[in-house]
Amino acid sequence: MDAAAPLLCAGITVFSPLKDHNLVSSPGKKIGVVGLGGLGHMAVKFGKAFGHHVTVISTSPSKEAEAKERLGADDFIISTNPDQLQVCLLPY
Repeated sequence: MDAAAPLLCAGITVFSPLKDHNLVSSPGKKIGVVGLGGLGHMAVKFGKAFGHHVTVISTSPSKEAEAKERLGADDFIISTNPDQLQVCLLPY
């Protein structure tokens, strides 16, 4: 239980808003995850598992490889890079 408790805590913290906003059973949406800490890791994993396009937004460029290669994020944005933020604000 000691090993599972943090995973369950972060898991329900992330799962609940996804469920509340109908993102569990409606794949194909775009989800932004701000920060790649404990909750951010779970959000990326859930988002991908539910069939969404997941973009991680972080201040740490060093986390890009982990976000994309290990967790499966589709995109990674450095929030302190004005050029990257501008591209995100453009209409699709």
